[in-house]
Amino acid sequence: MVPLGEQYKEMQREMRLARMSHAERKAWSKEFKKQQKTDEKLKKQRAKSGAVAAVKPCLYVIDFKGSIDAHEVASLREEISAVLAVATAQDEVLLRLESPGGVVHGYGLAASQLERLRHKGIRLTVAVDKVAASGGYMMACVADRIISAPFAIIGSIGVVAQIPNFHRLLKKNDIDVELHTAGEFKRTLTLFGENTEQGREKFREDLNETHLLFKQFVHQQRPSLDIDAVATGEHWFGTQAKEKGLVDAIGTSDDLLIAEMDNHEVIGVRYSRRKRLMDRFTGSAAETVDRLLLRWWQRGEKPLL
Repeated sequence: MVPLGEQYKEMQREMRLARMSHAERKAWSKEFKKQQKTDEKLKKQRAKSGAVAAVKPCLYVIDFKGSIDAHEVASLREEISAVLAVATAQDEVLLRLESPGGVVHGYGLAASQLERLRHKGIRLTVAVDKVAASGGYMMACVADRIISAPFAIIGSIGVVAQIPNFHRLLKKNDIDVELHTAGEFKRTLTLFGENTEQGREKFREDLNETHLLFKQFVHQQRPSLDIDAVATGEHWFGTQAKEKGLVDAIGTSDDLLIAEMDNHEVIGVRYSRRKRLMDRFTGSAAETVDRLLLRWWQRGEKPLL
């Protein structure tokens, strides 16, 4: 748990002090300490008398920066479970989301984790500062409210898959590859075998079925959307996405947090496992690959969901 509201107030105090003269800082610090003592005294008096102080509702802030395989969902599920263990109906959750999408099952699970909040009656807001596309938008659309920065990338409701095939290269070098399956469509397209038109057709059929499920899910979450108009695989900038109904408001997560601090106790929720030494090396390599794939995506090659 990270008290984000207190961190912001501390930064605010430091900025104010930096603008004061030495005499002003001294007077301000004296008054501030006096006020702290008064507040502490009041808390003790209330505790002794059994009086219950008015408590602000909480705004729990969760960050999700998604990779291609969506392995971050392992932490997301723990963070959501922690929030659900203590949240009341007056509390809210803000998810700061950044993801260009990835594997279908990974982002499907991530969206299902967010649905747990909705099912418990906890209001969910998703803020997108950079990108929530494809699987990222699948997560975002679960929210009661989506806020996007003006130039954040939104949408890309589509499915893509690309597979290299080395059959002709292997055949040219007199290398045979045997593939044995049980079940007509256990393998539709392969890396090393000779692909058939029947296999290609089945593969395209599977892609279309996945796209249909994606469209149905988004439309279920945001029924006012003209789903056929936005589910073309295109992406839009935040201001364009608002015109199409993909997001509800334009703004940054920073402004949203500052605005909510007056009415909510703002608490950041973080869950992380200690990494083994080997995991640190492999994790760094995986992050490098993710960054490379993200660059490809930004050039128009959108991987997976």
